Amino acid sequence: MKRWIPFVKSGPTVAVLRLNGMIASGSRFGALNDAGTAPLIERAFRRGKPDAMALIVNSPGGSPTQSALIAARIRRLADEKGLKVYAFVEDVAASGGYWLATAADEIWVDASSIVGSIGVIYASFGFHDLIGRYGVERRVHTAGKSKSMLDPFRPENPEDVEKLKTWQGQIHETFIDHVKARRGDRIDGDTELFTGEVWVGQKSVDVGLADGIGHVVPKMKEVFGDKVRFIPYGQRRSLFQRLGARIADDAVGLVEERGLFARYGL
Repeated sequence: MKRWIPFVKSGPTVAVLRLNGMIASGSRFGALNDAGTAPLIERAFRRGKPDAMALIVNSPGGSPTQSALIAARIRRLADEKGLKVYAFVEDVAASGGYWLATAADEIWVDASSIVGSIGVIYASFGFHDLIGRYGVERRVHTAGKSKSMLDPFRPENPEDVEKLKTWQGQIHETFIDHVKARRGDRIDGDTELFTGEVWVGQKSVDVGLADGIGHVVPKMKEVFGDKVRFIPYGQRRSLFQRLGARIADDAVGLVEERGLFARYGL
Protein backbone atom coordinates (compact mmCIF):
# COMPACT_ATOMS: atom_id res chain seq x y z
CA MET A 1 0.00 0.00 0.00
CA LYS A 2 2.93 2.33 0.51
CA ARG A 3 3.02 3.41 -3.13
CA TRP A 4 -0.49 4.87 -2.75
CA ILE A 5 0.38 7.04 0.27
CA PRO A 6 1.19 10.66 -0.73
CA PHE A 7 4.77 11.86 -0.27
CA VAL A 8 6.06 8.36 0.56
CA LYS A 9 8.51 7.13 -2.03
CA SER A 10 7.93 3.60 -3.28
CA GLY A 11 10.68 1.26 -4.38
CA PRO A 12 12.48 1.63 -7.71
CA THR A 13 10.67 0.46 -10.85
CA VAL A 14 11.94 -1.10 -14.05
CA ALA A 15 9.86 -1.03 -17.23
CA VAL A 16 10.20 -4.38 -18.99
CA LEU A 17 9.61 -4.29 -22.75
CA ARG A 18 9.41 -7.60 -24.60
CA LEU A 19 10.66 -7.62 -28.21
CA ASN A 20 9.84 -11.07 -29.50
CA GLY A 21 9.66 -12.41 -33.05
CA MET A 22 10.86 -11.60 -36.54
CA ILE A 23 11.27 -7.99 -37.63
CA ALA A 24 9.19 -6.94 -40.63
CA SER A 25 7.15 -4.01 -41.89
CA GLY A 26 3.39 -4.31 -42.24
CA SER A 27 0.50 -5.08 -39.92
CA ARG A 28 0.99 -8.84 -39.52
CA PHE A 29 0.50 -9.76 -35.89
CA GLY A 30 3.64 -10.85 -34.09
CA ALA A 31 6.06 -9.07 -36.42
CA LEU A 32 8.18 -6.38 -34.81
CA ASN A 33 8.20 -3.03 -36.58
CA ASP A 34 8.39 0.62 -35.63
CA ALA A 35 4.71 1.34 -36.21
CA GLY A 36 3.61 -1.58 -34.05
CA THR A 37 6.10 -1.14 -31.21
CA ALA A 38 6.09 2.68 -31.03
CA PRO A 39 3.06 2.95 -28.68
CA LEU A 40 4.53 0.31 -26.35
CA ILE A 41 7.96 1.92 -26.29
CA GLU A 42 6.58 5.40 -25.72
CA ARG A 43 4.31 4.18 -22.92
CA ALA A 44 7.08 2.17 -21.25
CA PHE A 45 9.38 5.19 -21.08
CA ARG A 46 6.77 7.75 -20.04
CA ARG A 47 4.39 5.94 -17.67
CA GLY A 48 5.22 5.98 -13.97
CA LYS A 49 8.70 7.50 -14.27
CA PRO A 50 10.66 4.21 -14.30
CA ASP A 51 14.22 4.08 -12.99
CA ALA A 52 15.45 1.94 -15.87
CA MET A 53 14.31 0.09 -18.97
CA ALA A 54 14.84 -3.64 -19.52
CA LEU A 55 14.48 -5.08 -23.01
CA ILE A 56 13.69 -8.78 -23.33
CA VAL A 57 14.98 -9.65 -26.81
CA ASN A 58 14.18 -12.88 -28.62
CA SER A 59 14.46 -12.29 -32.36
CA PRO A 60 16.22 -13.99 -35.28
CA GLY A 61 16.19 -10.72 -37.23
CA GLY A 62 14.49 -9.43 -40.34
CA SER A 63 14.17 -5.95 -41.81
CA PRO A 64 17.29 -3.82 -41.24
CA THR A 65 15.29 -0.60 -41.60
CA GLN A 66 12.69 -1.60 -39.02
CA SER A 67 15.46 -2.79 -36.70
CA ALA A 68 17.17 0.59 -36.97
CA LEU A 69 13.93 2.53 -36.46
CA ILE A 70 12.97 0.61 -33.31
CA ALA A 71 16.47 0.89 -31.84
CA ALA A 72 16.68 4.59 -32.66
CA ARG A 73 13.34 5.26 -30.92
CA ILE A 74 14.55 3.47 -27.80
CA ARG A 75 17.81 5.43 -27.77
CA ARG A 76 16.06 8.76 -28.31
CA LEU A 77 13.68 8.21 -25.42
CA ALA A 78 16.44 6.85 -23.19
CA ASP A 79 18.49 9.99 -23.80
CA GLU A 80 15.48 12.26 -23.28
CA LYS A 81 14.55 10.58 -19.99
CA GLY A 82 18.09 9.97 -18.82
CA LEU A 83 17.36 6.25 -18.31
CA LYS A 84 19.79 3.39 -18.55
CA VAL A 85 18.65 0.55 -20.80
CA TYR A 86 19.51 -3.10 -20.19
CA ALA A 87 18.93 -5.84 -22.77
CA PHE A 88 18.38 -9.47 -21.80
CA VAL A 89 18.65 -12.00 -24.62
CA GLU A 90 16.56 -15.16 -24.46
CA ASP A 91 16.98 -17.76 -27.24
CA VAL A 92 18.47 -15.53 -29.90
CA ALA A 93 19.41 -11.96 -30.77
CA ALA A 94 20.76 -12.40 -34.27
CA SER A 95 21.07 -10.02 -37.21
CA GLY A 96 18.29 -7.44 -36.73
CA GLY A 97 17.60 -8.98 -33.32
CA TYR A 98 21.12 -8.06 -32.24
CA TRP A 99 20.57 -4.57 -33.66
CA LEU A 100 17.65 -4.26 -31.23
CA ALA A 101 19.82 -5.45 -28.35
CA THR A 102 22.43 -2.80 -29.09
CA ALA A 103 19.86 -0.13 -28.26
CA ALA A 104 20.72 -1.02 -24.66
CA ASP A 105 23.67 0.27 -22.66
CA GLU A 106 24.37 -3.25 -21.41
CA ILE A 107 23.56 -6.61 -23.01
CA TRP A 108 23.06 -9.70 -20.84
CA VAL A 109 22.63 -13.20 -22.20
CA ASP A 110 21.76 -16.70 -21.08
CA ALA A 111 24.50 -19.32 -21.21
CA SER A 112 22.71 -20.80 -24.25
CA SER A 113 21.69 -17.57 -26.01
CA ILE A 114 22.70 -17.22 -29.68
CA VAL A 115 24.10 -13.78 -30.47
CA GLY A 116 25.54 -12.03 -33.52
CA SER A 117 24.96 -12.81 -37.21
CA ILE A 118 26.07 -9.30 -38.14
CA GLY A 119 25.50 -9.50 -41.86
CA VAL A 120 22.90 -9.11 -44.60
CA ILE A 121 21.09 -11.92 -46.41
CA TYR A 122 18.80 -12.20 -49.42
CA ALA A 123 17.12 -15.50 -50.28
CA SER A 124 14.83 -16.43 -53.13
CA PHE A 125 13.95 -19.24 -55.54
CA GLY A 126 14.36 -19.67 -59.30
CA PHE A 127 11.33 -20.99 -61.15
CA HIS A 128 12.23 -20.41 -64.81
CA ASP A 129 13.08 -24.08 -65.50
CA LEU A 130 9.93 -25.25 -63.74
CA ILE A 131 7.52 -23.05 -65.70
CA GLY A 132 9.35 -23.83 -68.94
CA ARG A 133 8.89 -27.54 -68.31
CA TYR A 134 5.12 -27.01 -68.21
CA GLY A 135 5.01 -24.78 -71.26
CA VAL A 136 4.35 -21.58 -69.33
CA GLU A 137 5.66 -18.41 -70.94
CA ARG A 138 6.67 -15.52 -68.68
CA ARG A 139 5.72 -12.09 -70.12
CA VAL A 140 7.06 -8.96 -68.46
CA HIS A 141 6.99 -5.45 -69.92
CA THR A 142 8.76 -2.62 -68.11
CA ALA A 143 9.78 0.99 -68.53
CA GLY A 144 13.28 0.97 -67.09
CA LYS A 145 15.72 -1.88 -67.66
CA SER A 146 16.16 -2.64 -63.96
CA LYS A 147 12.45 -2.71 -63.12
CA SER A 148 12.22 -6.51 -63.26
CA MET A 149 15.59 -7.30 -61.71
CA LEU A 150 15.81 -10.50 -59.63
CA ASP A 151 12.57 -11.79 -61.15
CA PRO A 152 12.36 -15.39 -59.82
CA PHE A 153 10.63 -16.54 -63.02
CA ARG A 154 13.56 -15.53 -65.22
CA PRO A 155 17.16 -16.80 -65.34
CA GLU A 156 19.43 -15.02 -62.87
CA ASN A 157 21.20 -12.03 -64.37
CA PRO A 158 24.82 -11.52 -63.16
CA GLU A 159 24.41 -7.75 -63.39
CA ASP A 160 21.38 -7.91 -61.08
CA VAL A 161 23.31 -10.03 -58.59
CA GLU A 162 26.16 -7.53 -58.62
CA LYS A 163 23.76 -4.68 -57.88
CA LEU A 164 22.21 -6.67 -55.06
CA LYS A 165 25.61 -7.33 -53.51
CA THR A 166 26.39 -3.61 -53.68
CA TRP A 167 23.20 -2.79 -51.78
CA GLN A 168 23.90 -5.51 -49.26
CA GLY A 169 27.40 -4.16 -48.74
CA GLN A 170 26.05 -0.70 -47.98
CA ILE A 171 23.56 -2.06 -45.43
CA HIS A 172 26.27 -4.25 -43.92
CA GLU A 173 28.57 -1.25 -43.44
CA THR A 174 25.76 0.64 -41.72
CA PHE A 175 25.21 -2.32 -39.40
CA ILE A 176 28.93 -2.56 -38.61
CA ASP A 177 29.20 1.16 -37.90
CA HIS A 178 26.20 0.95 -35.58
CA VAL A 179 27.65 -1.96 -33.59
CA LYS A 180 31.01 -0.24 -33.29
CA ALA A 181 29.36 2.98 -32.12
CA ARG A 182 27.21 1.23 -29.51
CA ARG A 183 29.74 -1.31 -28.21
CA GLY A 184 32.85 0.87 -28.47
CA ASP A 185 36.06 -0.58 -27.08
CA ARG A 186 34.21 -3.52 -25.55
CA ILE A 187 34.34 -5.44 -28.83
CA ASP A 188 37.34 -7.64 -29.54
CA GLY A 189 39.31 -6.06 -32.37
CA ASP A 190 41.16 -9.31 -33.03
CA THR A 191 38.01 -11.35 -33.74
CA GLU A 192 36.15 -11.24 -37.05
CA LEU A 193 32.79 -10.16 -35.67
CA PHE A 194 31.13 -8.97 -38.86
CA THR A 195 31.14 -12.06 -41.10
CA GLY A 196 27.65 -13.23 -40.14
CA GLU A 197 29.07 -15.64 -37.53
CA VAL A 198 27.18 -16.27 -34.29
CA TRP A 199 28.39 -16.86 -30.74
CA VAL A 200 26.73 -18.70 -27.86
CA GLY A 201 26.50 -17.51 -24.26
CA GLN A 202 29.88 -16.79 -22.69
CA LYS A 203 31.59 -16.73 -26.09
CA SER A 204 29.50 -13.70 -27.05
CA VAL A 205 30.71 -12.04 -23.85
CA ASP A 206 34.33 -12.95 -24.60
CA VAL A 207 34.24 -11.21 -28.01
CA GLY A 208 32.47 -8.15 -26.59
CA LEU A 209 29.03 -8.52 -28.15
CA ALA A 210 27.51 -8.94 -24.68
CA ASP A 211 28.46 -7.82 -21.17
CA GLY A 212 27.78 -10.93 -19.14
CA ILE A 213 25.59 -13.88 -18.27
CA GLY A 214 22.46 -12.72 -16.47
CA HIS A 215 18.67 -12.77 -16.31
CA VAL A 216 16.35 -9.83 -15.89
CA VAL A 217 14.96 -10.35 -12.36
CA PRO A 218 18.15 -11.26 -10.48
CA LYS A 219 20.20 -8.69 -12.40
CA MET A 220 17.77 -5.86 -11.77
CA LYS A 221 17.56 -6.84 -8.08
CA GLU A 222 21.33 -6.77 -7.95
CA VAL A 223 21.32 -3.23 -9.38
CA PHE A 224 18.23 -1.73 -7.69
CA GLY A 225 17.68 -3.92 -4.63
CA ASP A 226 15.16 -6.59 -3.69
CA LYS A 227 12.26 -4.13 -3.57
CA VAL A 228 12.47 -3.27 -7.25
CA ARG A 229 9.13 -3.49 -9.08
CA PHE A 230 8.73 -4.64 -12.68
CA ILE A 231 6.18 -3.14 -15.07
CA PRO A 232 5.78 -5.39 -18.15
CA TYR A 233 4.92 -4.16 -21.64
CA GLY A 234 4.29 -6.39 -24.64
CA GLN A 235 2.20 -6.76 -27.77
CA ARG A 236 -1.34 -8.02 -27.30
CA ARG A 237 -3.76 -9.66 -29.70
CA SER A 238 -6.91 -7.79 -30.59
CA LEU A 239 -10.28 -9.54 -30.18
CA PHE A 240 -10.46 -10.27 -33.92
CA GLN A 241 -6.94 -11.73 -33.92
CA ARG A 242 -7.79 -13.94 -30.96
CA LEU A 243 -10.89 -15.18 -32.81
CA GLY A 244 -8.85 -16.04 -35.90
CA ALA A 245 -9.90 -13.19 -38.21
CA ARG A 246 -6.40 -13.17 -39.70
CA ILE A 247 -5.61 -16.86 -39.72
CA ALA A 248 -4.23 -16.98 -43.26
CA ASP A 249 -1.93 -13.99 -42.82
CA ASP A 250 -0.72 -15.21 -39.45
CA ALA A 251 -0.09 -18.69 -40.88
CA VAL A 252 2.18 -17.27 -43.57
CA GLY A 253 3.93 -15.12 -40.99
CA LEU A 254 4.39 -18.12 -38.71
CA VAL A 255 6.03 -20.15 -41.46
CA GLU A 256 8.37 -17.27 -42.28
CA GLU A 257 9.21 -16.69 -38.62
CA ARG A 258 9.83 -20.39 -37.96
CA GLY A 259 12.16 -20.41 -40.94
CA LEU A 260 14.20 -17.60 -39.44
CA PHE A 261 14.39 -19.24 -36.01
CA ALA A 262 15.27 -22.60 -37.64
CA ARG A 263 18.46 -21.07 -39.05
CA TYR A 264 19.75 -21.12 -35.47
CA GLY A 265 18.44 -24.58 -34.58
CA LEU A 266 15.50 -23.18 -32.60
